[in-house]
Amino acid sequence: MMRIPLTLSGYISKQFLYSTLIALGVVMAVIGLIDIVELIRRTSNKDGVPFHVVMEMAFLKLPYMAERITPYAVMIGGIMALTKLTRTQELVVARAAGISVWQFMAPLVILALVLGSFMIAVFNPVSSAMLSRFEQLEGKYISGRPSVLTVSSSGLWLRQVESGATVMNKLSVEEYILHAERISQYDMVFSNVTIFAYGDDSNFIGRIDAEKAKLEVGYWSLENATISIPGLLPKKHALYRLSTNLKITEIQDSFAEPRTLSFWQLSSFIKTLEDAGFDALRHKIHWHATLASPLMLCGMVFLAAVFSLRLPRRGKISLMIGGALVTGFVMNFVVSLFHAFGYSGSLPILLAAWSPPAIAIMAGLALLLHLEDG
Repeated sequence: MMRIPLTLSGYISKQFLYSTLIALGVVMAVIGLIDIVELIRRTSNKDGVPFHVVMEMAFLKLPYMAERITPYAVMIGGIMALTKLTRTQELVVARAAGISVWQFMAPLVILALVLGSFMIAVFNPVSSAMLSRFEQLEGKYISGRPSVLTVSSSGLWLRQVESGATVMNKLSVEEYILHAERISQYDMVFSNVTIFAYGDDSNFIGRIDAEKAKLEVGYWSLENATISIPGLLPKKHALYRLSTNLKITEIQDSFAEPRTLSFWQLSSFIKTLEDAGFDALRHKIHWHATLASPLMLCGMVFLAAVFSLRLPRRGKISLMIGGALVTGFVMNFVVSLFHAFGYSGSLPILLAAWSPPAIAIMAGLALLLHLEDG
């Protein structure tokens, strides 16, 4: 068996890379236009949302969407490149020279692994940072959720903008910052709580220290609370209620989404989250799925070869294109299904995250073996 020349490997890789970038660019342009229209629709009934903010939000979301569709862009790019090489008889000549399909597929697989590694190491931190900024703007201008919950090694920090809350029924609270060392996720009880209250123009108006705090409907229930107001003696309460418009679901939704954290931050955040008493299942699955993404790209390369290497000999081009599109939708469904089972705890983390790439690779290899050697 003849060894594939480096010149041919580079040529095939270049064709594949160009086609993938073209496919990614076209799909991203369509998605970007759709996002702009959707953001305009969502902000149409909001007062004071400048158009440049809408454009900024659409731009900030694009890198994350690029990450999501890269596997399918690789599949489309692979089909475009291999179809072109097959139609121009270049792969036919290579096969006649003794080069097998596995040899000229090797550069594409290596390039897919390199591209996947680049997406993890370099592109993912950028896209996660931009998506985090997008969600901040979305919360400010669209969803109206200014609450921010941060989990760090020093505990939990919650910022909440209020209207109508009072301290000691005298001082109006416009904003408060809550710190807790730990939280029980089962009953949402915060331990060793400190609340810093601020009034107009962010002026500090008081501090509340409590052993425990639980969020009820319309108020915080604080146990063994000590209220300290500048100029007054501290006052203790066995049970104190601090009115709030915050809801438990808003606290849960305020957690940093796995997609807003870079691959390099996730492992330390998972440990911090677990130390604070929270379940980090979703973050673990996302970390493993990100780590497995280069293998998913390899699987898409094999599937692209299935739908492109035999077009001239067997015809039925429209059928093969339709099959490729259906395969892309099926793989998207498989990924979502396994992740959903993982989030619910029905599947182990490794199985939920690594099964979709394994399925794509095994399906592609099996079909290629059948077409080429069967």
